[in-house]
Amino acid sequence: MGTLFIIATPIGNLEDVTFRAIETLKSLDLLFCEDTRVTVRLLERYGLHVPMDSYREDAHRVKLDRVLAALREGKRVGLVSDAGTPAISDPGFRLVRDVLAAEPETTVIPIPGPSAVAAALSVSGLPSDEFLFLGFPPHKKGRTAAFKEALGQPRTVVLYESTHRIEKALAAIAELAPDRGLVVGREITKMHETFYRGTASEIMEQLAKTSSRGEFVIVIAPSGA
Repeated sequence: MGTLFIIATPIGNLEDVTFRAIETLKSLDLLFCEDTRVTVRLLERYGLHVPMDSYREDAHRVKLDRVLAALREGKRVGLVSDAGTPAISDPGFRLVRDVLAAEPETTVIPIPGPSAVAAALSVSGLPSDEFLFLGFPPHKKGRTAAFKEALGQPRTVVLYESTHRIEKALAAIAELAPDRGLVVGREITKMHETFYRGTASEIMEQLAKTSSRGEFVIVIAPSGA
């Protein structure tokens, strides 16, 4: 059997790639990407030439067969997402799970690196010895319940949110916990990186003065803090 490498890539700034990630990418026989058009920018930035194929959740079965075929030929296969660490709030976990189910002796090696969760927590000033990561809240059904769960935690909670729903998310938090402290990171490591601190209502006012465009990480102070 070959080896499957789970490779973390930058969440915005391409200079955040690790030396080990670059050396691993150089050594691959095949690289599976969330979107080859995104990954090629990283490869070109560092002069890397790696055969690529796409891996998306809607084509999981077909791509799984291709990954397994390559591994059974003894090849070195990599998996990356568009940004950050694959399989963290990402369908890549299914690939790892099903590869190991089909071929339990497969060696799966993590190549750690950037993570939006860790980056936001590190500058939040909120307790991080214990925290709960809940990924993206539901778009519709169960959304209010998800925020109630997050706000009821006795530990710091981290959520992701998109540019299309950040204002609704903050409005929901403002209604449920108007005095709760938050830290919201926008476009972390990118040109327009901004961190907002305060209650949900205060952060909504700050966003109105800057921009609600981008990818967001919401860090919520523990209940009772």
